[in-house]
Amino acid sequence: MSHPLNSAIEMAIKAADRSDEFQNLPGAGKSLEFLSNPKDAVIDRLMKENRVKPLAVHLKNKVTKLRQALQAETDEAVRKSLMKEIADQQLRLDLELEALRKYG
Repeated sequence: MSHPLNSAIEMAIKAADRSDEFQNLPGAGKSLEFLSNPKDAVIDRLMKENRVKPLAVHLKNKVTKLRQALQAETDEAVRKSLMKEIADQQLRLDLELEALRKYG
């Protein structure tokens, strides 16, 4: 499940980004040492070379697009269908994130 403060945190990050608070930070553009794991180096390189993103990223993008479509939709039947799809994709995203937290 997502944390109740996730949306507030996202809003704060977007506001900081819009006001250029992330410009000229020390270490900008460099990899984070604590995230670099030699056993993952090959997988990381292959993903980067093939422009592949983790499943959680794809699911998050899909949920975001579905929510935008829901806001723009006026037909009640289509809205219900979109809400069901959002719920399904959000569940998949939550499960994927939980698996990542547990198993890495």
